[in-house]
Amino acid sequence: MTTIRFLHAADLHLDSPLRGLEADPGAPVEQIRGATRRALERLVDLALVEDVAFVLIAGDIYDGDWPDYGTGLFFGHQMARLARAGKRVFAIRGNHDAQNRITRSLRLPDGVRLLPARRPETVELPDLGIAVHGQSFAAQDVTDNLMRAYPKPVAGLVNIGLLHTCLEQVGGPHPRYAPCTRAELTAHGYEYWALGHIHAREVVCENPWIVFPGNLQGRHVNETGAKGATLVTVAEGRVVAAEHRALDDFRWARLSVDLTGLETEEAALAEIATRLGVALDAAGGRGLAARVTLTGATILHGALAGLREKLVNEARMLSALFWIEGVEIRTRPARPAALAARGDALGALARRIATLAEAPPEALLAEWPAQLLGRLPPGTLPPEHPLHDPAQVLARARDLLLARLEEG
Repeated sequence: MTTIRFLHAADLHLDSPLRGLEADPGAPVEQIRGATRRALERLVDLALVEDVAFVLIAGDIYDGDWPDYGTGLFFGHQMARLARAGKRVFAIRGNHDAQNRITRSLRLPDGVRLLPARRPETVELPDLGIAVHGQSFAAQDVTDNLMRAYPKPVAGLVNIGLLHTCLEQVGGPHPRYAPCTRAELTAHGYEYWALGHIHAREVVCENPWIVFPGNLQGRHVNETGAKGATLVTVAEGRVVAAEHRALDDFRWARLSVDLTGLETEEAALAEIATRLGVALDAAGGRGLAARVTLTGATILHGALAGLREKLVNEARMLSALFWIEGVEIRTRPARPAALAARGDALGALARRIATLAEAPPEALLAEWPAQLLGRLPPGTLPPEHPLHDPAQVLARARDLLLARLEEG
């Protein structure tokens, strides 16, 4: 029996909308906006270079409804490249695809098979010794366990289940769609489960193989690290390898930089630049957006609020493809207790500042949203922005005031 390979991808989210980038004139908007398309091009390139037998796409090709055919035509053109090379494609619709009206009337090239939503369908490939089973989402909200209706394995073939599912995930960023359990998948008798929906790559099991390849391209700072697809090798009637291949065009990172003990701005910037350089090297020549979180106890605490522009310049010196997506200051004063322990007026002021921040007047907390957030257009600040949390902002103000008093 010959050795064959296939590619397992999921969650392409082509032309996923990117919100808030235009607010930062330094953001590489066009590069980020086109990254999902370039990642798909790289997937097709990899399929051709590795001479795979077929490609599996486990849902969420698109990112919900869109107003024109441009996204669908781009996908069709890339699938045509595979079809011309004799590469078959088997795909299912995920929850985002089910929202899309235009895809239902968009004709895909010969050789691309979109499995139906009414019931699971089996495609037998006797020339390859493979059987692919799969079912699309009929609607966005599919809360039934779809895999229970998947057919029994075809005897004598390597059976692959193509499924868009949250698996056993409870909570988290992904809705609980088509839930099932690892035990159910394991007991079903297939050799490989090609899953989609969860955007972080995970090899859930190797006997049988149960794999989330992750999404093809990270879309925001909560989707960090290398993104891509899984290259699967089948030999002697069994799956022998499932290797991650990075295909992303633009990468996201969260960097935590400990400034404990650093006493000058130059030392802090040097430490931050070192961390940025390591992250840029790890990105392998791709564009990189980083959210930098500064931590630790440092006498610089009070001066860090004005450091963002210098951080941006440090990043630009490293690479034109580097963008500082955000800066979070989680440092703390180096010697706050000593200041509050003083017996003079300065110590009394420090104690009063600390008390107000720890137990602020309820009226202040009640008026916070109307006074600050109510003046901003909806959606201007991401949910995790500290301005949504009055206690966090008051604590920050306390630390700044105490640091200024200490400097004086």
